[in-house]
Amino acid sequence: MCLALLACGLLPRVALGQETRPPVLLTAAASRESQPLSGQWTYGKDLYRTGLTDINGWVAKSRMQRFRDIDVEAEEAKGGAGFFEFDLDRGPLMTIPGAWNAAEPELRYYDGLIWFQRKFTPRPLDGDRAFLRFEAVNYRAHVYLNGQEVGRHKGGFTPFVVEVTEALRSGENRLVVAVDSALDAQTIPTPITDWDLHGGITRPVTLVYTPATFIDDATLSLGTDGRVTGEVRLTGPQAAGQRVEIAIGSLGTYSATTDADGRAAINIRRLRGLALWSPDTPTLYDVTFRAAGDQVRDRMGFRTIAVRGSEILLNGQPIFLRGMSLHEEEFGPNPARNMTPQASRALLTEIKEGLNANYVRLSHYPHSEETVRLADEMGLLVWSEIPVYWTVDWENPEVLQKALTMQTEAILRDRNRASIVLWSIGNETPVSGPRTAFHSALADNARALDPTRLISAALLVERREENGEVVTAINDPLADKLDVLAVNTYAGWYGDDALEAVAGLKWSVPADRPLILSEFGADALAGYHDPDMRKFSEEYQAAYYRSTLAMADQIGTLRGMSPWILKDFRSPRREHPVFQNGWNRKGLVSETGVRKQAFDVLAEYYAARSDAQD
Repeated sequence: MCLALLACGLLPRVALGQETRPPVLLTAAASRESQPLSGQWTYGKDLYRTGLTDINGWVAKSRMQRFRDIDVEAEEAKGGAGFFEFDLDRGPLMTIPGAWNAAEPELRYYDGLIWFQRKFTPRPLDGDRAFLRFEAVNYRAHVYLNGQEVGRHKGGFTPFVVEVTEALRSGENRLVVAVDSALDAQTIPTPITDWDLHGGITRPVTLVYTPATFIDDATLSLGTDGRVTGEVRLTGPQAAGQRVEIAIGSLGTYSATTDADGRAAINIRRLRGLALWSPDTPTLYDVTFRAAGDQVRDRMGFRTIAVRGSEILLNGQPIFLRGMSLHEEEFGPNPARNMTPQASRALLTEIKEGLNANYVRLSHYPHSEETVRLADEMGLLVWSEIPVYWTVDWENPEVLQKALTMQTEAILRDRNRASIVLWSIGNETPVSGPRTAFHSALADNARALDPTRLISAALLVERREENGEVVTAINDPLADKLDVLAVNTYAGWYGDDALEAVAGLKWSVPADRPLILSEFGADALAGYHDPDMRKFSEEYQAAYYRSTLAMADQIGTLRGMSPWILKDFRSPRREHPVFQNGWNRKGLVSETGVRKQAFDVLAEYYAARSDAQD
């Protein structure tokens, strides 16, 4: 289909698969020698972007260039005609990582450019190499070291790596990052979403040290044929012809040799004694990769995921995905997206233990590495997606290239996580030829990079008449590109359906593929009770869940659900002065963790589903 669309001119010619790969990945960077750069950074606002460009697109004036490697206070003490309109050395402090919108009241709705600075002293390199690794910066990042621009990145939720071996100096170094959170018609996502702004350096920053030749990427996966396959990539002057060793826990050590490009293919016919990863037994193995005097370590699980007709098969056995959608916001009245291990665990524990779930939809963008690794450890299956959300400039090849690059960064970061079973390629996008071509390219890219997982998308539905009755149906050509169909439905909350009619709504869906209800939900303000079950009351939300779950039980191909959403979350769209005040209230718990009545409704339903499955 994608090739046909290319021939018809509906799909711009763009790079797919390996061609969208970043030059450096630093897979398993957490196991390497590194220097954390999180903590207190100084910052300065730049709403008119004068530190990047002057009027008419001219080069920024030197007195505005915040990236300069200069002691402003010392220069000012010298006197003279010159002056400065910045001084990051004496700027206010902000804790990194974290969204600036939660840092200070004056930044609550700030959406634009802020400059950040951190000074640090690296260790001597002695022939080694050094890289700055940013886990996420939202949205555009310009990175400067000692006054020199060393890298740029676009996209708010995926990591990027910048080599700074030659730019480092002995002693103190000045790191400056310009972060621009503003979205536009060509960004992903576009400006109108249903979540908070969250500008800033929102995930950790580290200075990573490697040998001159090092293991840049290492991946393994279990196929449905029982083979463990993967690849190790070396980067550096001695990358070719190197022996690679892979030790998988106590199961054995295996070897391969890199080719002229530094790549070694791994193909292990069978791992004897392998315990498969599952939500009930999330077995992880300590895996070590060694080559050219370098080594990296990872914690990896092995499992298979497939579809057979309308069934989803985990390790060859049918499974029902008892899930919940989740935004990346920690519990608390002022979330900053600082996803510490404790913050991530608190959210996932409510899902796994509180709701009796085995699955989480990480909406609507790649969540932190911390969260995905915890899903591995705790035993939660994961749906991961990039923010191709609502409206996108579908016919712009540069926008498609951004989406493909973002998707590639997400997949290459998380291929080693057993928990991830679904790559989603879109959410609630209106059907058109260019839009379907855009999504088709994403589906092809995901399959090229990672054929071991399933592809889905959260589709819109329509009402139509079939055989004299009104049914809810999928009418989307993108369905042909998907392994698992998924739809968002809010009958009984949005639209004219009476709550009492929801349980009896009829569905017409393909019989040959599994279906997930990727979203359904209703708002409720925790603590607001109404015996008449008016909207925004806990009683209405609980009744909505009972009706929707009864409806879901009548869909023969339904194989999972991820209701919207675990926790109330910030959204500038939601401004009812009594019930919302800037919060989307569809959470089953409040922003501070207070459970609403519907929480128990879903927990009991999932417990019964779990007992029936066992």
